[in-house]
Amino acid sequence: MRSLRARCLFGLSLLFATVLLLAAPLRAQETINLYTARHYDSDQQLYAEFTKRTGIKINVVQAGGNELIQRIEREGANSPGDILMAADAAVIGRAHARNLFRQVDSDLLKAAIPANLREPNGYWFGFTTRARVIMYNKAMIKPEQLSTYEDLADPKWKGKLLVNSSTVTYNQSLVASMIAQHGVAETEKWARGIVANMARAPKGADTDLISAVYKGEFPLAVANTYYLGNIIKTNPGVPILDYIGVFFPNQTGEGWAGRGAHVNVSGAGVLRYAPNRRAAVKFLEFLATPEAQRVFADGNSEFPVVPGVEPAERVKAFGSFKMDQVNIGQVGKNNLEAVRLMDRAGWQ
Repeated sequence: MRSLRARCLFGLSLLFATVLLLAAPLRAQETINLYTARHYDSDQQLYAEFTKRTGIKINVVQAGGNELIQRIEREGANSPGDILMAADAAVIGRAHARNLFRQVDSDLLKAAIPANLREPNGYWFGFTTRARVIMYNKAMIKPEQLSTYEDLADPKWKGKLLVNSSTVTYNQSLVASMIAQHGVAETEKWARGIVANMARAPKGADTDLISAVYKGEFPLAVANTYYLGNIIKTNPGVPILDYIGVFFPNQTGEGWAGRGAHVNVSGAGVLRYAPNRRAAVKFLEFLATPEAQRVFADGNSEFPVVPGVEPAERVKAFGSFKMDQVNIGQVGKNNLEAVRLMDRAGWQ
């Protein structure tokens, strides 16, 4: 017969093994905590597919970009956040300026995402783009009358141009890209010309501007392509493109005149104190797969960043275009100067 000591040791061993067995499923369920300023239904599809492929669960914290930045700063080194994702380079740039990201060295991300659409040192990456273009009423404007962003400041457009507020981050990023091209002084002169040509005081979202141009209330607006793509998606059978045209600026000519249309990005980076870094990098790499890129394109009318993945058919109808090659990290870096400049120019 076993001694009392032997029986006790055996019992303890059995108990320890049982505890390990019960705990194993808890350890096996990896998670990442995603702080996101995106608010699109199609993103839920991405989360579900990532979990299906990897077994890694995604806990989503959704709020405005600036609100998330403030939260991450308050949490400091104890932050549970693994990833910050936003729909604009301005927000990502602010987070990077506050040293909220850690570098990611991923051969997959570097190979998949063009260099101009990621932060040069690997702190954050763009996963979709939206072009900020000129939309025009076809009964009021001919496309041959249009040319560049710079031309919109010409007095010939006085009282004809719709833009929204300087608080809209897409406008801030456009101005930031102009600073990268022309410098502060020339860009401020341009911004004053834009203000002088405004058809009304800035108000409304891009969808409001597009609607006003579609109805013929005003001839021109500066707006993002994905808004028009989603309007078309939610209004099947309505011949919207019979009435409103999409013009990609800066497509021809030497120097700045042919530098290409400004694009913005939805981007993401791994947070500095991320507790689940390996899983967070896996998620970023998943977003760069052709399958994930197609979800972005089909679900939210965005342009894929990965070469070879096509936009949705409704977006293809806008036509092909040349993209401005200024690094999107520089656009984010110029954000604060852009905001100050717009304020000086009287862009409300």
